[in-house]
Amino acid sequence: MYFDAPLFWRAQYLTFLRRPFRVRRWAYTIFFMGLLGVMWVLVATGRLLDLIFYPAVRQQPVIAPIFIVAPPRSGTTFLQKLMSLDEQFVHSKLYQTIFPSVIYQEMLQGIVQLDRIIGAPGRRIIEWAEKRWFGGWDEMHKMRFDQPEEDDGFFVYTFVTEAIFLLFPYVNELWAAGFQDALPRERRKRLMAYYRQCLQRQLYANGRDKTILSKATQSSGSVRCLLEEFPDARFITIVRHPYESVPSHVSVFYPVWQAHSPEIARDSEVSRAYAKLAVEWYRHLHLMGKTVRSEQFYCVDYRQMMQDAVGTVTGIYKHYGLTMSDAFSAKLRLSAQRERGFKSKHHYTLEEFGLSKEWIQSELGELLDAHSLAR
Repeated sequence: MYFDAPLFWRAQYLTFLRRPFRVRRWAYTIFFMGLLGVMWVLVATGRLLDLIFYPAVRQQPVIAPIFIVAPPRSGTTFLQKLMSLDEQFVHSKLYQTIFPSVIYQEMLQGIVQLDRIIGAPGRRIIEWAEKRWFGGWDEMHKMRFDQPEEDDGFFVYTFVTEAIFLLFPYVNELWAAGFQDALPRERRKRLMAYYRQCLQRQLYANGRDKTILSKATQSSGSVRCLLEEFPDARFITIVRHPYESVPSHVSVFYPVWQAHSPEIARDSEVSRAYAKLAVEWYRHLHLMGKTVRSEQFYCVDYRQMMQDAVGTVTGIYKHYGLTMSDAFSAKLRLSAQRERGFKSKHHYTLEEFGLSKEWIQSELGELLDAHSLAR
């Protein structure tokens, strides 16, 4: 199982040797790195057992996967939830990204069935835990163990993930963690080989003749990696005005930075560096949209999707020649109607994070003009 040691050791060096000593930051780092170590061994063991008890998983084909990629706060979760209603796809659920192993998923499904037989006490405990652990995020990104979730969780075990910036807010120094296309070629290949194995397990356990539907915001910086590993991949990207998405993106990580490093201000260099990553994702996707074959790339306007979700999904299916069953069509309309009235109560401005519209314009002027977004 792949683990990017150079990124890991550089992150430890930056925290323990390059920054002033802080008890809180050290405590957070030691605890979560210890937890990662335990989980890594557990997951690696499960994946090894997969090869013993399910050897056919090695030959599981991953054909023409669909990747929903866009910077965070762009409606990717909404689109994933709609398309995951279609049973021709296999998507990742949160618990599956935590345990990317066939044998563990089989064990968990068995435990769930047993729990139902005895009156579902375990389910009630899990629901309480979900509200306790994830409830505070519901207005921004609702998380539940058995709901569709990003594939980013797979990459936590590799240490090549934007998620490390929660604990190690050194974006410029650890750039490749959030922009995998910047990794040296050999490390890119090993990372993507691991990801393919994750997707093979997802298909093997949940639908061997189905199509992968992946959603991962951090893949905005790894389109080239994905194409190298999956030449027949299909991409869906969403363009939301960066005036809205970029500050919202930073706001997701800021409370965690405050928890372990209270000295980090809203309008700090850390916030600006993280915003720079979001902007580079926009730029990268815009450039890739010009180079990837048109039959493999589809761009959605966030405004149009919010006004007509059914029409947006229908357009995606038409572009990729996908069949929309009557059952899925009915589910789609019902779900889109149910979600139509939802509006986040969280609103953020560029200025509160030390950013400006002028900076966005200087960085993404071509994209703003190409998508008729107000300057």
